[in-house]
Amino acid sequence: MLIKNIDGLTLGEIETEIERGGKFVYYLYTFSILVMTFKRPTDIYFVKGGESATGKGLAYTAFTLVVGWWGIPWGPIYSIQSLVTNLGGGTDVTQAVLNDLRKQAAQA
Repeated sequence: MLIKNIDGLTLGEIETEIERGGKFVYYLYTFSILVMTFKRPTDIYFVKGGESATGKGLAYTAFTLVVGWWGIPWGPIYSIQSLVTNLGGGTDVTQAVLNDLRKQAAQA
């Protein structure tokens, strides 16, 4: 599992950030090639408390706006789904990631 923005943070520091409003999220992006359309998740991002989760997903939102719409019928459908997810701050997977990190720490 690739998690971005946790370099150098200990599990305790991550838990403290989560108590301050931090979370783990992923975004969606959509791209179309002729008649084929693909909707994919990004890596997981750690968004610290006080940071904008929506802001971290803007690159994927812009990418979807440019290349997601062109495949019919799924291009517009997947693009709208991706935009709603990203503009809503991504999909929150904090509890699942935190459980996995705790399990890894216990095994180490």
